[in-house]
Amino acid sequence: MATQSPFFGKRTSDTDNVPSRPAPLVGSPTNLSGSPVNQASLVNAQVANAVAPPVKEGGSKLTVGPNIKLKGVEITDCDTLVVEGLVEATMESRVMQIAEQGAYKGSAEIDIAEIHGTFDGNLTVRERLVIHSTGKVTGKIRYGKIVIEEGGQLSGEITFGTAKSDSKPAVADSKPAESKPALQAAA
Repeated sequence: MATQSPFFGKRTSDTDNVPSRPAPLVGSPTNLSGSPVNQASLVNAQVANAVAPPVKEGGSKLTVGPNIKLKGVEITDCDTLVVEGLVEATMESRVMQIAEQGAYKGSAEIDIAEIHGTFDGNLTVRERLVIHSTGKVTGKIRYGKIVIEEGGQLSGEITFGTAKSDSKPAVADSKPAESKPALQAAA
């Protein structure tokens, strides 16, 4: 049923009336659908955003999708590697992102690593290593900066500093406390 509005001849119909959502209570966060947000998820998202701002993507990108296995390769000239399946390789890159179901075995020299899944091998991260709550990193690890979310695991030979040549080691290499055989973040 359509009725004519007395103002400027504008017509309205029952379909024009869009129900509005009630405003959320002050202090209770909601998502875009208006439903309440889990406080733990909100805190984890705030921590992740504070310590790991979104990675600028550009250049060449290789995505190894779920259920894909890539074995025995050397990955070169790749700016961003996204691992959702299994990769056994050697690589030098700018960014590595391992999804929760993803796994990487081998060696990698990269600028930024975000680990939600599993990494096993030699890992050198020149700038920032972020291990999320579901991430597990084992092997020989060198890093510039590190962030381990609660629940994330790190074990193996862990060294601060990413000196390019072995003839000039980083200052932290001389500290025996830094090179313990196993280090694991508490869950």
